[in-house]
Amino acid sequence: MNFAVIGVAGYIAPRHLQAIRDVGGRLVAAADPHDAVGRLDALGFDVRYFPEIERFDRFLYKQHRGLNGTPVDYVSVCTPNYLHDAHIRLALRNGADAICEKPLVINPWNLDQLQELEQETGRRIYTVLQLRLHPSLVALKKRLDAEVRAAPGAPAAGPAPAAGGPVRRHQVDLTYITSRGAWYDVSWKGQEQRSGGVAVNIGIHFFDLLLWLFGPCREARVHLSEPRRMGGSLELERADVRWLLSVDRTDLPAQAAATGKTTYRSLTLDGAEVEFSDGFTDLHTEVYRSTLAGEGFGIADARPSIELTHRIRTTPVTPPEGPTEFGAHAQNRGDA
Repeated sequence: MNFAVIGVAGYIAPRHLQAIRDVGGRLVAAADPHDAVGRLDALGFDVRYFPEIERFDRFLYKQHRGLNGTPVDYVSVCTPNYLHDAHIRLALRNGADAICEKPLVINPWNLDQLQELEQETGRRIYTVLQLRLHPSLVALKKRLDAEVRAAPGAPAAGPAPAAGGPVRRHQVDLTYITSRGAWYDVSWKGQEQRSGGVAVNIGIHFFDLLLWLFGPCREARVHLSEPRRMGGSLELERADVRWLLSVDRTDLPAQAAATGKTTYRSLTLDGAEVEFSDGFTDLHTEVYRSTLAGEGFGIADARPSIELTHRIRTTPVTPPEGPTEFGAHAQNRGDA
């Protein structure tokens, strides 16, 4: 398979380049306005590089029309969040499928337009929801699904019983703190219109995970909303969730800061820690393998978390109803 990458100089691109190599793909072209792209040599010395997206577009067009070699099969989109939509369109218009980093888009209404483009071009749009392939989380998903099927009155297989049924409700706490310096606020990541803010930029894969594990969201509340941190609570079909997301290192728990850690990730289920700290190294490769096998994550998979993060971003901030609703996260910040 022939691959091309947009945003090859960015932070996440090396995981895509490694995945392309791991699945036996051939990287034929890459684009990025920043020319610190020496990493391309690891995949070969004949990769075409374009600092201008217009010239990259022309290259793909010629490949697609058979005017300049064989067509590109997949375009991997590793660009800033607000450009994903445009670069996915560029790929499909030139006869390639797109593999796009999360979030697929920032605003949910763009998904409808991308679906129409899939139908018009006959090409597919895939995204990277790698936590759904983490072995520990896959095992947890199987256990939760079995629990649903074993509930009184539940069908032997199929979806969970309707709201209000006999399925056990779980109590979930999610805390994700990943330290970022002052550069973050100046870059596109610190600008909500370009990144979607903290809820989208660092939270989208966790919200996708929660919806995948515990079902649709009934109610979302936001108790803290700042440029560098957000927190709130969710009422999902089968779980009540408290969550905190932050890029501020002062939010790190004392035990993490004392050992020099700059990231803290915690997911507890009914008071027990869900361990998934390891096993992240090859998840992008697993996503690529799944995609090439025809089992990749598409628009329908991405939609629930994109709709939820938009809902969170537009929900007014309200104080927590009691210490049990947001207390665990306040303790992490030292101001409980």
